[in-house]
Amino acid sequence: MTTVRCETITPREYPMTVRVRAHELRADMSTTSGGEDSAPGAHDFFDMSLAVCKAHTAMWYAKKKGIPLERVEATIESDSAKEREGVYKMRVTLAFIGELTPEQRTLLERAAAACPISKLLTTSKVEIETTIAGV
Repeated sequence: MTTVRCETITPREYPMTVRVRAHELRADMSTTSGGEDSAPGAHDFFDMSLAVCKAHTAMWYAKKKGIPLERVEATIESDSAKEREGVYKMRVTLAFIGELTPEQRTLLERAAAACPISKLLTTSKVEIETTIAGV
């Protein structure tokens, strides 16, 4: 089980400190949402998780199969215009850099398509339980 801790930095402001294992990150809201845009927001982290997962999965697969993949670039373009209606669109563009055959590129594309976050978003039932801590 992984624990992520998030807490307000300044009272009554949006910027947050986020901790996971030994890592510390920051989060904020965009200026259009009332924040300072001093760090990525929740939707940004959501989109980032898919980009990182696809890139990591492709690199993992390449190492496992001896494919000469040097680098992966993943770009996510998201459209939340219809989010309140239950539609959140994400367009993923992947670039595999290295001296690769067309067959190797196809294998990497298939591997990236099966990344755990992609599966989580498209085939899993996610259960969220929220409790309020007594302070």
